[in-house]
Amino acid sequence: MPTAELLALLLLGAAMSFTPGPNTTLAAALAANRGLRAAMAFVCAVPVGWGMLLLISSLGVGALVQAWPAARWALKIAGLGLLLWLALQLWRAGGTLREARELEIGFSQGVLLQFVNIKAWTLAFMVSAGWLSTQGQWAQRIAVVLPVMMAFALASNLAYALLGAALRGWLAGGPHPGQRLRVFNRVLALVLAGTALWMLTL
Repeated sequence: MPTAELLALLLLGAAMSFTPGPNTTLAAALAANRGLRAAMAFVCAVPVGWGMLLLISSLGVGALVQAWPAARWALKIAGLGLLLWLALQLWRAGGTLREARELEIGFSQGVLLQFVNIKAWTLAFMVSAGWLSTQGQWAQRIAVVLPVMMAFALASNLAYALLGAALRGWLAGGPHPGQRLRVFNRVLALVLAGTALWMLTL
């Protein structure tokens, strides 16, 4: 792959991965509520799900989703439902350690989230069309593009999880224990719900 193309891929990966979104919001929330170890299943699920999504998109499924309005809307509605459900769980998480333990988003849910995330589908289609569509070079290019994009997905979610874990002690403290964490959870729940509604416009 030419250096210019690789640099463009790196810039796209950094811009799309490290900007806040459903994945990074949940990674931070899980780590803040339950600690970094508990968040790692979700953190690792994101690059796995994203990698699977990129693979099937590069094989033509992404183009079908882009070209078929009914499929796009089905994904949007499914994504909206899942994200609003997750936002509700986060809203209800409360501020005590017992309540925080009830906030659980596992590996399978993290993988599934990628497949109903229209933003992830759009990015997968962009990467497939821009970097994987060169005739006769799919195998060579996917061997470079897939690990790069999965690495960005892992690094970005791990970074947000580390941030959430770093805030955990402060969020649990204060004159009214649990109040900070409760406010934090509810703010992130609103961000997640807003993101879900915004994704309907894509």
